[in-house]
Amino acid sequence: MQMITEDKLMKLKSGTDIRGVAVKTDTEEIELTDEVVEKICTAFVIWLRKKENKEDLKIAVGHDSRISADRIKKAAVKAFTSEGVTVYDCGLSSTPAMFMSIVLDIKADASLEITASHHPYQRNGLKFFTKNGGLEGSDVKDILHIAYSAEPGSKEGSVVNYDFMTVYCEHLKNRIIDEAADGEKPLENLKISVDAGNGVGGFYAEKVLKPLGADISASQFLEPNGMFPNHIPNPENKEAIASACEMVKKSNSDFGLIFDTDVDRMGCVSSSGEEINRNRLVALASVIALDGNNGGTVVTDSLTSDGLRAFIEEELGGKQLRFKRGYKNVIDKSIELNHAGVNSPLAIETSGHAALKENYFLDDGAFLATKIVILLAKLNKQGKSIDDLIKNLKEPAESMEIRVPILLDDFKEYGEMVIAQLTEYAEKREGWQVEKENYEGVRINVDGGWFLLRLSVHDPILPLNLENDNAGVSEKIAKELKEFLSSFDKLDLKNFD
Repeated sequence: MQMITEDKLMKLKSGTDIRGVAVKTDTEEIELTDEVVEKICTAFVIWLRKKENKEDLKIAVGHDSRISADRIKKAAVKAFTSEGVTVYDCGLSSTPAMFMSIVLDIKADASLEITASHHPYQRNGLKFFTKNGGLEGSDVKDILHIAYSAEPGSKEGSVVNYDFMTVYCEHLKNRIIDEAADGEKPLENLKISVDAGNGVGGFYAEKVLKPLGADISASQFLEPNGMFPNHIPNPENKEAIASACEMVKKSNSDFGLIFDTDVDRMGCVSSSGEEINRNRLVALASVIALDGNNGGTVVTDSLTSDGLRAFIEEELGGKQLRFKRGYKNVIDKSIELNHAGVNSPLAIETSGHAALKENYFLDDGAFLATKIVILLAKLNKQGKSIDDLIKNLKEPAESMEIRVPILLDDFKEYGEMVIAQLTEYAEKREGWQVEKENYEGVRINVDGGWFLLRLSVHDPILPLNLENDNAGVSEKIAKELKEFLSSFDKLDLKNFD
């Protein structure tokens, strides 16, 4: 048995989640052992009681389709009940639904989703929610610190098996019926295909779309399978989105949806089989969010295009704030703006994380899908399509990403030094202009486009993103940047080739 050290526990922190190896492989040992899970869940209860000043707690527990889910759930439930908690076992659930268990029906004090999002099958994780939403990174640190010395409780809680996903699906169905305003079957004349990637998202086709009249017959990979045999359930993955596009083309569907494993992210596909992802998804979500919120501020991550800004500000009459990468960063910024009296109805990452003010700023892929489906139903009655709404979005001729590994374990200081020196270089380089409104790394405006060099939060990597309206320009810039970066001996430049 591996010795549990505080350092090992702290290494399980992944932003605002806890993640680690949950299935032994030829190269990896299990990090999320039963004992580790029990310690963390015990610590969460201790932390929550102090935070809420409340002894009797209700905690809802759900999980995605990973093969380690049942084992981890048993360990979590054991820890919770030993602390006298009433546990609502919700079984196979989406991550956003677990937050909604605090808002709807169960009215839990907190919840836990067992998931590792789009990561490989051997990994898993713990994502905790309170009434304030997902935890902050500092909260996770505190819980892991408590976990090191946490001992099992000796109380007797209880377990209630509860089908919360049905409650959650009814909630989404009612939104569509109410807002589409076209009877009990508002999707009757629409063929909508869903790619769930063998994650949790199959429920959306079978329990939301189909009962409302939609033809879901061309949907694929709806069955949960924790080995993810068909493709990675990730709307950003090229193979995954290509599969979804092919699904729509082959079946002549009116629309396609693709979810990640635990349905906190989504992408979609137009009737022509073209992906609506990244900048296009941000544009579509902005159309929805700014309806009735004229002049509102859309908070995005730093990787959005200049064409998107023009679309939001000139076409839709809104404002865009480019902020830091990381879904929690954009959500927190949007909440901060609203608290300061600035109307910000949407926080969204190009990865597909989208959180609307009207939905508790919860990054819920199924809720965004619901808002899009409502729009689709309305447009269908008018003989229009989703494509019509974003046709004026100017898209770049080329977009590329090069990931530059840093050959150091303690990489942050070195990465920041590289960015600082590139900033100095750019300021002297004719034709390059350092973007002043920028919150991470350095963004350089060049003729026809831009590039951004930033430091990954968790990994020893400098991602380089380049975008230009003129084909071939980004390659030339990448070549110059490779030459500049070659003077740094702790950088691996193999990905430039």
